[in-house]
Amino acid sequence: MQDPNSEKSSFFKFLISKKFFINLVISILVLGGLIFVLIRYLDYYTRHGKEMILPNFYGMTLHEIDSAGYADIYDFEVIDSLYDDNNKKGAVVIQNPLPGTMVKRGRNVYFTIVASTPEMVIMPDLRDLTLRQAINILELNKLKTGKLIYQPSFDKNAVLAQFYKEDTIWPGDTLVKGTLIDLVIGTGDRNYKIPVPFLLGKTREEAIYELNIASFNLGNEFYMDSVQDELQRVFMQEPRWDAEVSYFPGDSIHLWYRSDTAVDFDAYLNTFLPDSLQNDSLAVDSNFVF
Repeated sequence: MQDPNSEKSSFFKFLISKKFFINLVISILVLGGLIFVLIRYLDYYTRHGKEMILPNFYGMTLHEIDSAGYADIYDFEVIDSLYDDNNKKGAVVIQNPLPGTMVKRGRNVYFTIVASTPEMVIMPDLRDLTLRQAINILELNKLKTGKLIYQPSFDKNAVLAQFYKEDTIWPGDTLVKGTLIDLVIGTGDRNYKIPVPFLLGKTREEAIYELNIASFNLGNEFYMDSVQDELQRVFMQEPRWDAEVSYFPGDSIHLWYRSDTAVDFDAYLNTFLPDSLQNDSLAVDSNFVF
């Protein structure tokens, strides 16, 4: 039987031997090399620091984008389509991320494009519903509220008739998705003032919805920045929410839009809080930058 003390002595001698140190150095070098290769692989895989400016694809078709070689740089995905007579079929109308965004190679870019054929929807029956009910049902049926036409009627704020291009549109008729439907609304007694809603900071769709619910029509629209995108929000409105002049159902409110990328809307809206109204004009001027 081998002496245990002899085994310990042999192991200790090995630990201080030249052979052990050579093997240790080789192991460290191999491990360091593996770590270096792994880091370089992860750096390549994640494309660390290889960011580039995302081009503007608005108005281009997928075929044009592919022909320009962009398909080799980014991964494109169509997530929605809409019908638009003013743009060519298949053209990009919304892209996410926005043009000018810094992205890495291989980034997913999502498109909304112009549909080649319009999506058709069925016209609901809105008569005798309240204005709020009618607006919500139009949205559920992928239609939009057009002009609100007020006329004297004992049935205040109720839908009296529904029109498409100045002609009566009947329940069950088919329409293109997104069609504007004009509504005739009963006023009851028109001699009453209605409050103007506060629309600053809202998107265009949010603002129009709030206008219609409040019984106002959308007036003129002005885009104050050169780039028009889904980040446009209401920067000014006329009349203001605190106007002293009386406004009535069916009156129009004009909207000015600015991009979220050009204005800090959180700071801008803070200037309209009750404790900052005394500095209102100064605060607004500081945000009014072209």
